[in-house]
Amino acid sequence: MRRRLFLASLPLALIAGVASAAEPKAATGQNVDLAPVAMPIIVGGRLINYVFVYIRIDLTPSADAIHLRDKEPFFRDALVRLGHRTPFTVPTDYTKLDEARLKASFFQVASAIAGPGMVAAIEIMPGGGPMHRTGLPKPGTIH
Repeated sequence: MRRRLFLASLPLALIAGVASAAEPKAATGQNVDLAPVAMPIIVGGRLINYVFVYIRIDLTPSADAIHLRDKEPFFRDALVRLGHRTPFTVPTDYTKLDEARLKASFFQVASAIAGPGMVAAIEIMPGGGPMHRTGLPKPGTIH
């Protein structure tokens, strides 16, 4: 009985799948997605950990997205340099970054690369995380 019900519903499921695949996807805004970047966690001059981040640069409607996507290596290089110059370490957790500071600092750098008025916002996308979760020193023990 269940097999018959399953076999009878199979064509309907296939039709529904084809219909949803035929619908156009909603257009997304203009942006530049950076390849994952490992940001250092530095405490007391010592490298403690790395946190991987996925960053999306949201562009204004007047920006040339194709031209700016070609500059993705420059954005990534600037992000790495920024992270080593001023680490975005959270003093109470060595597995997280200070996202507000990172966004604000990288917004300025990305605006300098893209040009004035081309960057609308910086987003930190889900999916990143720390390289190590265990074996880290307790926060506050390194000076």
